Amino acid sequence: MDLESGKLEKDRDKTIRSNKIVKIQNQALLSGLAYCISSCSMILVNKFVLSSYDFNAGISLMLYQNFISVVIVSILSSLGLISTEPLTWRLIKVWLPVNVIFVGMLVTSMFSLKYINVAMVTVLKNVTNVITAVGEMYLFKKHHDSRVWTALFLMIISAVSGGITDLSFHATGYAWQIINCFLTASYSLTLRRVMDTAKQVTKSGNLNEFSMVLLNNTLSLPLGILLIFVFKEVDYLCTTPLLRMPDFWLVMTLSGFLGLAISFTSMWFLHQTGATTYSLVGSLNKIPLSVAGIVLFKVPTSLENSASIFFGLLAGVFFARAKMRERS
Repeated sequence: MDLESGKLEKDRDKTIRSNKIVKIQNQALLSGLAYCISSCSMILVNKFVLSSYDFNAGISLMLYQNFISVVIVSILSSLGLISTEPLTWRLIKVWLPVNVIFVGMLVTSMFSLKYINVAMVTVLKNVTNVITAVGEMYLFKKHHDSRVWTALFLMIISAVSGGITDLSFHATGYAWQIINCFLTASYSLTLRRVMDTAKQVTKSGNLNEFSMVLLNNTLSLPLGILLIFVFKEVDYLCTTPLLRMPDFWLVMTLSGFLGLAISFTSMWFLHQTGATTYSLVGSLNKIPLSVAGIVLFKVPTSLENSASIFFGLLAGVFFARAKMRERS
């Protein structure tokens, strides 16, 4: 009777649907965890290399990480596991201005991270949102509502108060971080302008994340080599005993894999959820990162500085929510 009435088929359909929902939720949770772990680990490992090992060649570290990314993406592309656009001269000429900013963004990030603790770096990075919002207003005539500007104002207050109360304040580190904020915002704004032009010169008419990773990292190699000579890191590399330590090479290689893992996991997480969830999780992810940075590196802090950091992190979450409402 059940077979004739179709109840068995209905129950089976319900079971299949419920299994699909559970699978999607598990994928979203797994991809979110992978993204959070890889992004937190990347910053902490870089800090460990630059500060704990006292490695004074941030450009060389960036160059090695980018080289690892190029090798892995090229291998995966040749095996047919991912698809990438071929690097043509037309594409390189279009992308080169963006890549110069990209390299500057990575280099200044390394320089600032050596001198500033992880928690303050995450708070100061909020200034990038302020510069980007102003740039969008003037370049793209995009207007933001009052909630977004309130969040941005709170970010500025937290960055200023955090800097004033920072017990391990380093002027050089703060200067590099401010430059990094301007370069990061410039990269974001320039990328929007160049992306459409770049798509037109590709063979498929598209430019996916893997192609961007390969393009950015490949073009960064000759520029990185030039900067190594400009900043005289070659002399340091020839004399430092760190390059003769296997454990140091292991940590450096790990940082390269983590850098690429961020690209893969962010795409996976974005595909499983959406831009809104991705943005909010990215803001919330700064909270455990800041705590881990203070605890692992034994950063001297005060109640005022801790309050400023926490205030800045909450401002970041408030900004993400305000942007979500603005989009909706």
